Parts: sequence; C-alpha cells; structure tokens
Amino acid sequence: MEIPVTAVEKKPLPTTMRTAEPPEELPLSDERYMKEALKQAKKAFAHGEVPIGAVVVYEDRIIGRGYNRRNTDKVALAHAEITAIKKAAKVMGDWRLEGCTIYITLEPCPMCAGAIVQSRIDRCVFACSSDKAGCAGSLINLLDMKEFNHRVEISSGILEEESRNLLQSFFKNLRSSQKES
Repeated sequence: MEIPVTAVEKKPLPTTMRTAEPPEELPLSDERYMKEALKQAKKAFAHGEVPIGAVVVYEDRIIGRGYNRRNTDKVALAHAEITAIKKAAKVMGDWRLEGCTIYITLEPCPMCAGAIVQSRIDRCVFACSSDKAGCAGSLINLLDMKEFNHRVEISSGILEEESRNLLQSFFKNLRSSQKES
C-alpha cells in the first residue's frame, strides 16, 4: 500500500532567526550556498578529514552547518550532513525540516540520504557524485523512492569541479604521507 505524500504548511521562521542579521545583498543561488558548503569542506580538510561539507538553508538563511569529523570524533555518524541536520533541527525546534534545502559537496551516503528523507528536507543539492557510496542516483536513489512517504528533489553538479579538486587534493596528500611513513 502506497502512503500518499501530503502537503505540509510552511513553518514560520523561529523567533531567534527573525532577529538575526538581515540577509546579504548577494543574489540567492545554489552556487552561493554550495560555496558555503565548500567552506565547511575546507575545515574538514584542515583537520585531516575527508573534505565534505554541508549546509541547510531555510527561507534564504543558513540554519545548519557541518563538516566531516569521523576521525576527529571517532564516530561513524560524524558526517557533514548529520551535523548540519542536527543544528538545523535545533534552530527550527523540530526534527521536521520541511521547506529546507541541504547543500553537500559530495553525494550523500546511505546513512545521510536516509537522514535527509527522515528529516523531511525538500531538496538536496550536491556538487559531485560518489561512485563508491552515492545514494542520490549513483548507486541507488534513496531520496526518490516511491516506497517512502517522503521524496526529495535532487540537483547536482553545482561547483562540481571545485569540490572534486578538493577531494582529489586530499587523497593525493594522504597517499603521499602514507608513502613517506
């Protein structure tokens, strides 16, 4: 039995967000927010982590940021998307992130794709595909399965080259340091 997807009213921006600084004057775009996700990925790189970053956007404001911290935290769950989703949920005061878009520098893995679906995020934008773990179309597409009661709109390829170069640079450096030791 297929469960119908129902429309949900858009939540008002939490009071704490209404008093925040006014939006920047830059035009709002996927590229702008992907640049913010790339800033997060560069933080991961600086910590010796695989450079993956994510931001969650609601009504043209970033409400959650995260970067990969698996090795730093020694926790398999410390992915960029999970951190960004947790922070966004705290800002929204709810686990449901309807009306939100998540921007990620690499296609989400099975765990993160599941978290995106479960948090009811409307849209997922990622920079480059992942042939090893991508679950937004590369290996499977968990974000658009008719069997689930929520589906996520997907866009990809935004700042793909910059994200791919960052990942390649990280792994090149990692291989070089492994050869030296």
